[in-house]
Amino acid sequence: MLKGAFKMAKIAVLVTDNFEDAELTSPVKALKDQGHDVTLIETQAGKQITGKHGAMATIDTTITDVKPDDFDGLLLPGGFSPDELRADDRFVNFVKAFLLADKPVFAICHGPQFFIQTGLTKGRTMTAYTTVRPDLYYAGAIVKNEPVVVDHNLVTSRTPDDLPEFNKAMLAQLK
Repeated sequence: MLKGAFKMAKIAVLVTDNFEDAELTSPVKALKDQGHDVTLIETQAGKQITGKHGAMATIDTTITDVKPDDFDGLLLPGGFSPDELRADDRFVNFVKAFLLADKPVFAICHGPQFFIQTGLTKGRTMTAYTTVRPDLYYAGAIVKNEPVVVDHNLVTSRTPDDLPEFNKAMLAQLK
């Protein structure tokens, strides 16, 4: 957890097309409103990505141009984006580095699918979208059906309906 005089965190966001709109826009707004620096990461810098419901976002940089040490926290929005990105080992290794370094990680809806690919779910307590929860369970996670679950520096949530609780828990990790 970030403590002391540190007021602004650098947050990486792994995202591509077909993200769940509110699961990107709401946490990013909450982070920026608190003065945090947010960087959207994909395979192509400058690319315009589109959410499932039409929200647009511009990718800031590529996965090859960043390293986990450049950031203080990681946001994994849901939708179909996590499932697509987790097929690329560069994104999986990026997530894995955050988990191994015990840095704050925030994942909502399908975002926790990344954790399955890392092999680091065993014994971690988390939640996710209804269809992802069984996968997490079979990967060894302790799964709860709650709006937000905090396991040390790992914050997970289920759906856009849980965004108020998710954003609150995410920001609390950065204080």
